[in-house]
Amino acid sequence: MKTLKILFATPECAPWVKTGGLGEVSADLPKALCAQGLDAQVLMPAYDSVLQAAHAAGEVAPVAELPAAHGFPAARLLRTHLPSGVPALLVDVPALYRRDGGPYGDPSGRDHEDNAIRFGLLSHVAARLASSESPLPWQPDVLHCNDWPTALAPAYLAHGLQRRAATVMGLHNMAFQGLFPLHLAGALGLPDHLLHMEGVEFWGQLSFLKAGIQYADHIVTVSPTYAREIVSEPLGCGLSGVLGNRREVLSGILNGIDTSVWDPATDAHLHQTYDAVTLQRKRSNKLALQRRMGLPENPDAFLMGMVSRMTDQKGVDLVIAALPELLKDGAQVVALGAGTPAMETAWREATHVWPEQAASFIGFDESLAHLIEAGSDVFLMPSRFEPCGLNQMYSQRYGTPPVVHATGGLADAVLDAASEPGQPSISTGFKMNEPTAEALIQTVRRARELYADADTWGTLCRNGMAKDFSWEGSAAAYADLYAGLVARRAVA
Repeated sequence: MKTLKILFATPECAPWVKTGGLGEVSADLPKALCAQGLDAQVLMPAYDSVLQAAHAAGEVAPVAELPAAHGFPAARLLRTHLPSGVPALLVDVPALYRRDGGPYGDPSGRDHEDNAIRFGLLSHVAARLASSESPLPWQPDVLHCNDWPTALAPAYLAHGLQRRAATVMGLHNMAFQGLFPLHLAGALGLPDHLLHMEGVEFWGQLSFLKAGIQYADHIVTVSPTYAREIVSEPLGCGLSGVLGNRREVLSGILNGIDTSVWDPATDAHLHQTYDAVTLQRKRSNKLALQRRMGLPENPDAFLMGMVSRMTDQKGVDLVIAALPELLKDGAQVVALGAGTPAMETAWREATHVWPEQAASFIGFDESLAHLIEAGSDVFLMPSRFEPCGLNQMYSQRYGTPPVVHATGGLADAVLDAASEPGQPSISTGFKMNEPTAEALIQTVRRARELYADADTWGTLCRNGMAKDFSWEGSAAAYADLYAGLVARRAVA
């Protein structure tokens, strides 16, 4: 049987460059695909951080020179390997990618003014490598694009380059669409006949993401529920009609997590490792978390944890609004993250109002993130929308039942006995059906009532720890998707 070749095009990949879940997926999914027997390679820009990490880890070799085309400068293609051993191709254009700041913006957070060219080029290189015009002997059977920075590639393959590979458009967050002035289409090499409502035009602008949705062979989101949610507003973010028209080729596959990194039995970040058999050891992590955050060490206090970007999308404002009720009867809360100035200020103020019950760390600390997952009694994740989410999976694996809003991947990953009648023996957390402070208060109250029953609570914790959130099942689903696309193309 032929080994399928997959080119995974992405603007970021952990640990080299990461701004969110896409960076994690771009590292973990290709690794899991290779473990399934597929031949997967990652394509990404040669940012400074990427080149430094790649050179430090091993060989970086040039493999092709790509001439200037349209409004794109000439580029050099480099070959290296990710820390996982997965082969990686780097698009090297110093003037575009070697600059201060993150992958999308300068150190102050402003988007780079030439992002259309920067990521148009990434898309164009991805399409060329997936076409008959590729300069490399290795040619993919499937090009898997990810979010708006790679989303022009399906349009290039459908209108211009000679198609070869099947295309998959991965949607990680519809809120980010890559909108640019329509007059840039010429510099991006997009033909005039695409510049209309049925093509890549979106309310007078050029939409990278719409291009990917319109012209990919298949569209996949990072959870089944999110795939259903985005064909309606508001979660379609203005593109629900386009997605609805392509509903037959739209599906969702829940992300996995790296279970070698997130494992309470071996986690070096914890005060005390434990597993489902030794769940009583979890309590020492609770005391360690209280101690680290300057809270009174009280094993009986109901301790709520949160690791999140501090934004409205994540429902952090709901937690803040609910704090007077959540902290009744000696409960405690610990928050880790950064975000909008208003949210950060609100958390700092909360720690002053309730110094023995509320603690926060503004910023990010990997070891603290792990300790919060292990040391908390429940994990708060009341996101207004969440395409997939990872922390609700981490928390269940660590025996910390999550409190979530039933949206996207949160709905798919958490089983609530109250909302799933007849299933109490396999419940793993608590769902609220609407993103409001009152719903959060009521759901946490329900959790605290169950927490008072030690035996039932222990069962709930172990249920979560028994769930398989590894990438193995997700990767198998992607492998089936790719194989089906290739088979259909062979008979077309």
